[in-house]
Amino acid sequence: MQKTDTDPQQFLHALPDDVRADMSLLDQSIQADMPGEPRVMWEGKFWGGSDQEIIGYGDHRYRNRSGNEVNWFYVGLALQKNYISVYINAVEDNVYLTEKYKDRIGKAKVGKSSISFKRLSDIDVDVLMEMVNRTREIMSGQSSDDDT
Repeated sequence: MQKTDTDPQQFLHALPDDVRADMSLLDQSIQADMPGEPRVMWEGKFWGGSDQEIIGYGDHRYRNRSGNEVNWFYVGLALQKNYISVYINAVEDNVYLTEKYKDRIGKAKVGKSSISFKRLSDIDVDVLMEMVNRTREIMSGQSSDDDT
């Protein structure tokens, strides 16, 4: 995946009516909790080979386990076929934040670095935003040689 020049607002406006309000509200909330961090579209092949469009918040450059330098976002927001996904790319005490918060988030599928749900009303938005804030704190304090 790579950053593109696509306007995130244009992406949001083009979403189906049944999810646009939830995605727009999440976008506004994440932006508010990530002051000064870039907000850009990431597009292309995601892990597993599927084409994705993700609004990325924050900008992190790190060296992965293979030794390659990688650019990525702190937090990502995407619409999948059947659900909304929020990607939280932070680790604290060797545990992904999503795993630390999974019992508090609500009705969602929680992966190592993702939270997926059908509607915003299915999750505790305050808990999600707590996670976003903690992600910003963790990621902005890391050096470029840290793994995520």
